[in-house]
Amino acid sequence: MSDPTMGEDEDVHSAWENMLAGEGDKMLNQSEIDRLMQFEETNGTAPRSVIDQIVNSSFVNYDRLPMLDVIFDRLVRMMSSSFRNLTSGNVEVTGVAPAAVRFGDFLSSIPLPSLITVVKAEEWDSTLLLTVDSELIYSIVDILLGGRRSEPAPIDGRPYTVIERALAERVIKMVLRDLGSAFAPLTEVRFLAERIETNPLFATIARSNNAAVQVTFNAQLDGRTGSISLLIPYAALEPVRNVLLQQFMGEKFGRDSMWENHLKSELRRTNVDLSAVLGQATVNLADILNWKPGTQLTLDARTDARATLSCGHVAMFQGEMGQRNGRIAIRIETDLGGQDEVIHGLTQR
Repeated sequence: MSDPTMGEDEDVHSAWENMLAGEGDKMLNQSEIDRLMQFEETNGTAPRSVIDQIVNSSFVNYDRLPMLDVIFDRLVRMMSSSFRNLTSGNVEVTGVAPAAVRFGDFLSSIPLPSLITVVKAEEWDSTLLLTVDSELIYSIVDILLGGRRSEPAPIDGRPYTVIERALAERVIKMVLRDLGSAFAPLTEVRFLAERIETNPLFATIARSNNAAVQVTFNAQLDGRTGSISLLIPYAALEPVRNVLLQQFMGEKFGRDSMWENHLKSELRRTNVDLSAVLGQATVNLADILNWKPGTQLTLDARTDARATLSCGHVAMFQGEMGQRNGRIAIRIETDLGGQDEVIHGLTQR
C-alpha cells in the first residue's frame, strides 16, 4: 500500500528544483506556493505550518504571576493619591493588565520623545525600565507652573528643557517610591533611578529576545492624558518568584506548620519493634543450606558482652543484659544516634 504523502513530497521537491534551477519562465500558482510553505488547511491534528511558526515566534509564553496583579493594583491606588497631592487637582490613574513581551519589542514601541529611566532594584541586584511619555511630562509642567488647564499642550517633539527634566525626575522618584511601597507587603525592595535616557538604544538592560513583564498606567490630569510604562525582566523577578506565584497573600508552598506539629505528636506515640542482638556470625550460604534440626551455631558472645538494640536495620542503643522482675531486661548504656534515621524512614513512607 503506497503512502499518499509521497506524491506530495515529490511535487514539493520538484517545484523547489525548478525554482532554484530557473527552468523557463513559469510562474508558481497559489497551490504550489501553499505546498512549498506548507500552508494547507488542516483538521487541527497536523503540526503548525512554517508561516504559523514564523508569526507566533514573537509571542512570549511564561508562567503567570498572580501576585503581580495585586501589586500593580496597589500601585494604581498609591499613584492616584500621589498625583493628587502633587497637582492638587482631580487625577485618575488606571492600569492596563500586565503582558509578557520581548525586551526588543518594548524598546521599539516606546513613543518618542520620552524619558526612559534605568531603575536599580538593590535587593534583587537587577535593573528595570520606567518610561514617561511626553504628554504626561508636558501636562505636569503646565499644571505645576500655572499653565492653562483647559487645553492640553501640543507635542512638538523638541528636546526637554532643564525645568521639564527636573519636574519629570520628581514624578519618576514619586512613582518609584510608590512601587517600593506596593511590593512592601511581599518583599522589601528599594527602586533607585540610575540614569535617565531619551534614546532607547542607551537604555538597553537585556538582550532583545529576553522575556519581560510590561504594564502601562494611564493618567488623566484635568483633561490632559499621559502614560507611564514599567518593564520588569523575568530574570529580575527570580529572587521573589516563589512569592509572586502565590494565589493570595500569605499562601505557603510545600510547608504546613499545623500538619508538621500534628505529625510530630503522632510520631511520638507510634509503636516500633526493637530487636535485642546478642551476637552475630558470618556463615556461608552452602553451610546454611546444609542446616538440619539440631545443628548448633557458635556465637562469639561472652557473659559480659553488651547487647545491641536495633530498630529494623538501624542500631539504636547498646546496654548490659540482665533480669528484672523475672523478665529479661537490657540497661541502656550507649546511645548510637539512630533516632534521626528512623524518623526519616517513617516520614518517607
